[in-house]
Amino acid sequence: MPKLDDFTVPKNMQADFAEVVRVTDDFCKTLLNEEYALVCRKIAAALGRKRPSPLAAGKLTHWIAAIIHAAGTVNFLWDKSQKPYMRATEIAERFSISNGSVCQKSKEIQRALKLVPLDPRFCLPSQLADNPLVWMIEVNGFIVDVRHAPKELQQEAFRLGLIP
Repeated sequence: MPKLDDFTVPKNMQADFAEVVRVTDDFCKTLLNEEYALVCRKIAAALGRKRPSPLAAGKLTHWIAAIIHAAGTVNFLWDKSQKPYMRATEIAERFSISNGSVCQKSKEIQRALKLVPLDPRFCLPSQLADNPLVWMIEVNGFIVDVRHAPKELQQEAFRLGLIP
């Protein structure tokens, strides 16, 4: 797992970022897995870089729960067929916060970072290969699944960093 120093966060947000990571890491490692901890770190760092950072406004505990919720939304944590699985309300319960507050903050995060389900930026690393959004690129104005494109196009997309 990347160290805290591997994430770029402005100096004035580093203390909040460190606290968010401490709590989300503990939550994820205990109840979810290390991949979710990594995704939560990425979301927290992205929020810390926003101007002004939403983490600076309101209770940090609410933002922590919302970060976990947003990570779960992107990665279908509420789907019983997924491992790990957790009900969305369990996150709020674990932090003794109303589910409505967690959902509201999670929606703010989703809007601020333009998160969508299966968002490749915040997808669990183990799910990237199966994530259809990772493989979609624009070619001459058309969206193409690069896995079905000629090998030369695949190599160029890889070279440009468009696909893993």
